Amino acid sequence: MKKSFLQSIGPGLLFAGAAIGVSHLVQSTKAGAEFGFGLLWALLLVHLFKYPFFQFGPRYATATGETLLDGYRKLGKGVLIAYYIINFATMFTIQAAVTIVTAGLASQLFGFTNDLVLWSTILLIVSLFFLVVGKYKLLDNLMKYIIVILTISTIIAVLVALFSTKEAFDVTQILPSGTVEITFLIAFLGWMPAPLDISIWHSIWSVEKDKLTVIKTKPKDAIFDFNIGYLGTLFLGICFVLLGALVMYKSGETFSNKGTVFASQLINLYTKNLGEFSYVFIAIAAFTTMFSTTITTLDASPRAMNKTTKLLLNKKLKYGYWFWIVFLFAGTFLILKYFMDDMGLLVKIATILSFLTAPFYAILNYILITGKHTPKEHQPGIYLKTLSIVGILFLIGFSIWFLTNI
Repeated sequence: MKKSFLQSIGPGLLFAGAAIGVSHLVQSTKAGAEFGFGLLWALLLVHLFKYPFFQFGPRYATATGETLLDGYRKLGKGVLIAYYIINFATMFTIQAAVTIVTAGLASQLFGFTNDLVLWSTILLIVSLFFLVVGKYKLLDNLMKYIIVILTISTIIAVLVALFSTKEAFDVTQILPSGTVEITFLIAFLGWMPAPLDISIWHSIWSVEKDKLTVIKTKPKDAIFDFNIGYLGTLFLGICFVLLGALVMYKSGETFSNKGTVFASQLINLYTKNLGEFSYVFIAIAAFTTMFSTTITTLDASPRAMNKTTKLLLNKKLKYGYWFWIVFLFAGTFLILKYFMDDMGLLVKIATILSFLTAPFYAILNYILITGKHTPKEHQPGIYLKTLSIVGILFLIGFSIWFLTNI
């Protein structure tokens, strides 16, 4: 039993590795810097209401041995075509957003050039090398160390900031008003803790994990593994909001939209509290976190597109995964080449698109997990079903509110 559980650990940490990136290092820190503790309600609510739909990924995969995409195909070819179009329309922007943030951090850490397009190209090539050499297994092993490094350094930074501050804590919660603030809130919710289509990635990773192990992962072990990763993303999200609030709120300083400047400000958040000696450690932790996100997104989107293509054409494509990786690489490069000047805009577009498409994934995952294609014994209970319905209403309601207020 113990061996079975230990073998099942992995996809949940890959989920955390994909989630803890732009949403935490960029969006959460900015939320704290601009609103203090005022958006903690949004952070907690979005984690609560997105939880079921993320959890349904590993739940379905371990219950059926299939990915969510196989399930979508069973719901109808039109569903899979809709996913194909949405994913194709968003994957380049998502990859560009995470890569440019990573490039900004790499520029600060290694410093031989400030050309973020060049850095992005280098990072994508190195990521490709990792995926060619190590495939899923390397990703699985690498993530455990990266998450531990980031968690320890972030906890220390927050504790030092808490003990150093002389300001009284104002925990008044804020509902943003005005186009700029509402747009930021939706962007914040869009990638917190991650875009909902990562549930599809998680189901793919769960199936891949089972290919590498003799003992198949049990659904309850897969859900426990997911919960570890999910609680980690929530905890670190709160930490980054606190860090932004304690160090930058009402300081008169705001985060830049320029990649290199933002990266410098982000690293200084830590060193301001921990001391200059910590610069290298913090820069490495932040960089490895974003680099892991760059690798996982470069791996997951092509896996999803290749799987969808195979299901739609009903035949196996020998080099489909590598075709989509190269295609994603090229598309990301073009976006960064011509739209790189405003990192903030790039991130905002990607995060808002993710929020507006969230109801689509939420509804599909709910229909699939509660329908005939999932064995009865592995379907969610009444509490999770109720939370799912409330979550769908939350996602739809906020999308409508955003579209009527911009």
